[in-house]
Amino acid sequence: MARMLSTADDRREVVLDSAIAVFAERGYLGTPTSAIAARAEISTAYVFKLFPRKESLFVAALDRCFTQIEQALERGARTADGGTPDEVLEAMGDAYAELIGDRSLLMLQVHAQSASDIPEIRDELRRGLARITRFATVRSGAGPAAVQRFIAYGQLCHLIVTTGLDEVPEAWARALTDGIRHP
Repeated sequence: MARMLSTADDRREVVLDSAIAVFAERGYLGTPTSAIAARAEISTAYVFKLFPRKESLFVAALDRCFTQIEQALERGARTADGGTPDEVLEAMGDAYAELIGDRSLLMLQVHAQSASDIPEIRDELRRGLARITRFATVRSGAGPAAVQRFIAYGQLCHLIVTTGLDEVPEAWARALTDGIRHP
C-alpha cells in the first residue's frame, strides 16, 4: 500500500510539472488534458484520477507556481538579512527576476490572468497574490506603499518579458524598461 501511495504521489508531481509546462505553452483554454498526460507519459484517465477536472489541475499548477515564487522570494530575502525593508524587497525582486527566467512560471501566471473569468482560477490567483503580498510584507518589514510598488514592479517585469520591450529602442519602451533588471 505504501508503494502504491508513493507511486501516486510521484505521478502527481510529474503531472503537475507537465501541467505547468503545457499550460504555459498553450494556455488554459488551448490545453487538452491529453496533452498534459502525453507530456507526463501517463494515460489521460490517470490524470483525471489524480485531478478530476481540468480546472483542478490548473489550480494545482498555479498553487505550485506560487509556492516556487515564495521560495524564491525567501532565498532572495536571506541575501539581504539585516538590510532595510527596501533592500530586502530589492533582493526578493532580483530572486523573482531570476525565477521567471524560466518562462513557464511567468506564462502560467499570464495565462491564469487571461482565464480569470473561471471562478476557480480567479480564486486561486487571488489566493496566490494574497500569499505573496503577505509574505513580502512580513518578510521585508515594508509598509503597504512599498509592497504595492514591489508587486507593481513585478507585473511590469511580466509585461517587459512577454512583449520583448527590452528589445524596442524607442523612447516610450525605454521609459518602461530603464533600470529594470531581469534575465
